Amino acid sequence: MTENEDEIVNRPAAEESHDDIYDDEGSVRHDFLTLVGAAITDRDVLFLRQNVARLHESELGDLIEAIQPDQRLAMIRLLGDDFDMTALTEVDETIRMQIVDQMPNDQIAAAIGDLDSDDAVYILEDLNDEDREEILAQLPFTERVRLRRALDYPESSAGRRMQTEFVAVPPFWTVGQTIDYMRDEEDLPESFTQIFVIDPTFKLLGAVNLDAILRTKRQVKIETIMHATNHPIPAEMDQEEAAQLFEQYDLLSAAVVDENERLVGVLTIDDVVDVIQEEAEEDLLRLGGVGDEELSDSIAETSRSRVPWLAVNLVTAFMAASVISLFEATIQEIVALAVLMPIVAGMGGNAGSQTMTVTVRALATRNLDIHNAFRVVRREAGVGLLNGLIFGVSIGAVAGFWFQDPNIGGIIATAMLINMMAAAIAGILIPLSLDRFGADPAVSSAVFVTTVTDITGFFAFLGLATWWFM
Repeated sequence: MTENEDEIVNRPAAEESHDDIYDDEGSVRHDFLTLVGAAITDRDVLFLRQNVARLHESELGDLIEAIQPDQRLAMIRLLGDDFDMTALTEVDETIRMQIVDQMPNDQIAAAIGDLDSDDAVYILEDLNDEDREEILAQLPFTERVRLRRALDYPESSAGRRMQTEFVAVPPFWTVGQTIDYMRDEEDLPESFTQIFVIDPTFKLLGAVNLDAILRTKRQVKIETIMHATNHPIPAEMDQEEAAQLFEQYDLLSAAVVDENERLVGVLTIDDVVDVIQEEAEEDLLRLGGVGDEELSDSIAETSRSRVPWLAVNLVTAFMAASVISLFEATIQEIVALAVLMPIVAGMGGNAGSQTMTVTVRALATRNLDIHNAFRVVRREAGVGLLNGLIFGVSIGAVAGFWFQDPNIGGIIATAMLINMMAAAIAGILIPLSLDRFGADPAVSSAVFVTTVTDITGFFAFLGLATWWFM
């Protein structure tokens, strides 16, 4: 019983099932948010238990993000032990930290004790050292050791993502012993698809799928039906590389081993799906130069994450402007050039961005390497040439008709061809070069590709005009 139960308001349950909290566009329904907000204001614990506590963790996470900031902690306090702490792994990091920072450490410790180890690590890793140690000290010894071991692995590694609860048996056990163990042992994962086989030092020997267990007689030994473990994952391996193994070999789960090949955990497909989504979002944000920005970040935090690359972009813009200044006299004589300049630079920038996006994604998924780089560069150069011809001729005809001067049309057509070629080549060579020297091409490529297309476009267009007219 919570201290708020004597203040329960007899509010009717939501008219529709809590299983249908979303509208047609996938957002949390406004009427449901209104009911939840009113229940929080009126301290209606009964309504919250009936309509909120039973939500799936992902639905509860969406609800937490959708309600007002001052309602979030109030709702969690009203739910008390009925609040599923796993929902905090489904919300933005900023929101999660705002909530966790206001929760007592003993309440966090009690809630974390009921979580799978991978979810517990996800919450603990963002806390400061003092709070984390205080929470860990309140957990049972075995669980505390497991979590500390996972937290010792590098951030974004398979060791941080793994679940330390798994089923492991010795090779000399029979199928019957294994089945009895799974029936009687209480401290097992809620769901699993593999049983791992280990020696006395916990060195991984192999694995047995559950379907093999069910199809084999009780007296058969495990060692006779086990198979080599499908691609054990080193705990130090980057989570993105681990996700690529899952994708390549269609894995549902994989053993995680330490440097001595000892079994330390298991990586499951649900965690890998999260990794794939996070990495895709991260690449997309970095291409835009916004870093690890969250929708829930404050104005100051958002501005701080965007300023650095805007500053770099400002410097490169001055470089492009300096090219224009070289042809100031030509522009004064032929006003049409000032009108048409943005077209050449803009088309080049868009073409470069297309090639760059494809290249960065191919590098991230390991589909582009030294063996096929030349072929891809040659293809992109061909695409740039073809597109340059198509749009050069089109824009040249329009410009010539517009200004009643075929010379203008020919100059912009030639400049467009040159810049589209340069954009295609820069769009692939710049990310490849950055990757070769250890820089993240998703972060740095956009600014440099834009600089190349702007400078090349302006120089080609204005240089040709100066040579022809002046």
